Amino acid sequence: MLNTLLFGFAVSLIIALALGPLVIRELKKFHARQSEREEGPESHKYKAGTPTMGGILILTALVVSCLIFNPMDLRKGLALFLTLGHGIIGFLDDSIKAVKHRNLGLTAKQKLAGQFVMAAVFCFILKEYLNFPTTVWIPFTTWNVDLGMLYYVFVFVMIVGTSNAVNLTDGLDGLAAGSCAITSVAYVVISVALGYVNFAVFSAALTGACLGFLFYNQHPAKMFMGDTGSLALGGALAAMAILTKTELLLIIAGGLYVIEALSVIIQVVSFKTRGVRVFKMSPIHHHFELSGWSEVKVVTVFWSFSAIMAILSIFVVLACK
Repeated sequence: MLNTLLFGFAVSLIIALALGPLVIRELKKFHARQSEREEGPESHKYKAGTPTMGGILILTALVVSCLIFNPMDLRKGLALFLTLGHGIIGFLDDSIKAVKHRNLGLTAKQKLAGQFVMAAVFCFILKEYLNFPTTVWIPFTTWNVDLGMLYYVFVFVMIVGTSNAVNLTDGLDGLAAGSCAITSVAYVVISVALGYVNFAVFSAALTGACLGFLFYNQHPAKMFMGDTGSLALGGALAAMAILTKTELLLIIAGGLYVIEALSVIIQVVSFKTRGVRVFKMSPIHHHFELSGWSEVKVVTVFWSFSAIMAILSIFVVLACK
C-alpha cells in the first residue's frame, strides 16, 4: 500500500517537473498570458505577461498517475470527473482571456452554470451508482446526521463553494498550489485511516502534481495555474471530502480557503450595507500585502496555517471517526 502511494506521488511529481518547461513554452506560443486586474495591488503589475493556464500541467500529471496505479474504481473516477470538469470550465475561461487579451473570460453566470452541471452529474452518480449514504459526520463527535434528499443540496453548495474558494485563494505566487498540496497530504492520511486505500492514490497523485507545479509557480512565478488549475483544485478538494464521508471536516482541513472566501463576503456585504471596507483589499492575502508584508511572507504564513489545520483535521479523524 505504502509503495503504491509513494509511486503515485512520485510519478505525478516527476511528470509535472519534466513537462513544466514544455508547458511554459507552449503557453507562451498560445499567448496565454496573465492580465493583472486594474484594482489589484500595484506590486503585482510586473506579473502581467507571465504564462497562465498552467493548471494543464497539474491535471496531466494527476490523470496519468491515477491511471497507472491501482484499478480505476468508481470513487476515484468520480473524483477525476469533478476535477477535470472544473478544469475544463477554467480552461474555457482562461482561453477567452488569452484570445481576447482581457482579464475577463466567462461571466459569473456561465461559470456557475458549468459548476452546477458538474455538481448535478456528480450527485446523480452518487445516488444511482454508489448508493451513497446521505449522512453527514459532525467533526469532534461520533454523531452522523441523516439529511435525506437535502444531502444533495448540501453537496451542490459544497462543490460550488469549494471551487470558488480555491479560485479566490489563487492570488499570490505559490499560495494555492502549496496550500492544496498540504490539504491533499491530509487527505492521503484520512483516506487510509478510513479504509479508502485505493482512493488515497488520488490524493497522493494530487499532492505530487501540486508540488511539481509549485517548482515553476514559486516566487517569482514562471507560470500561473489560472482558473484551469484553481477551479480544478477546488473540485478535487470537494471530491476528496465528499467521497471519504468527511464533508464538514473540509472546513477544518481547508480552513484557509474558508477564510479567503469569508473575507470577500464580509468585504462586499460591509461595503454595500455600510459603505465601509473591513479589509484594505480582499481576498485577505491582499490585505496583508497592503499592510506591509512581503508576498513571500504572506504565502509562508498562510502555508503554515494550512499545515496546522491539516494536522488538526487528521487528529480529529483519528480521535472521533
